[in-house]
Amino acid sequence: MLLPLWHGMRSNERRWGLALGVLLFIAFWLQIEGLARTSSNRNAFVTGLNVLVVPLLAMLALGKRYGLALWVACSMAMLGMTLMFHEDDPWNLGDTLTLASTFFYAIYILSLEECARRTAKQPLRATRMAAAQAAVMFVAASILVVARHGDVQSALGPLLEIPTSSWIALVYLGIFASVMVVTLQAWGQQRVDAMRSAIIYGLEPVFAATMGWFLIGESLGLNGLLGAALIVGALIVSQLQPPKDVAAAA
Repeated sequence: MLLPLWHGMRSNERRWGLALGVLLFIAFWLQIEGLARTSSNRNAFVTGLNVLVVPLLAMLALGKRYGLALWVACSMAMLGMTLMFHEDDPWNLGDTLTLASTFFYAIYILSLEECARRTAKQPLRATRMAAAQAAVMFVAASILVVARHGDVQSALGPLLEIPTSSWIALVYLGIFASVMVVTLQAWGQQRVDAMRSAIIYGLEPVFAATMGWFLIGESLGLNGLLGAALIVGALIVSQLQPPKDVAAAA
């Protein structure tokens, strides 16, 4: 979908796109492997730890400082996700893989913020770098699938057995949950700093729990509802501190 934009890219755009694509692929791959071994509710909660991991990495690695409103919002979001994490099952391998994906995604968010500084006044550059990310993810996923099956023919064989409903899901995941998400995130982080972005991403367990309840019957009790309300409240509180002018830093 975005690959035609690869033509005419500047070398620095390709470097940024390739680096971001590698980080995002690793994060997605670990999250999917984790989801195969744990529930969608737990997977979304551990992924939502970005709310805490992003500012901590920014402070430790980049020496950044954040205002009180954002820290209050971060605490509210963490409490909300804790309330939503109401299952009694012990920590498992799926949770560990998801936690690893969280750290890679946090690095991706911080890297994308730095990239956004350089493209804040040029939205098309963000789109072109999203195209580079899409290319990296496609190539990496193809290599991984072929490696698992041993050769190209064996890897392509199962594709012929995939039912129509699964193809629809794959198309949705490829276009809306991957390409469009990467593009919109690149545009959004031209205007929003990394910590505020992480708080917004804290809505993931809210949506995951809601869709899990609606589509596959996973429960969402009182704790889940209170947690969701806290996360939404955190988004409101995060807006009490004026956003950093990303464009000015470009």
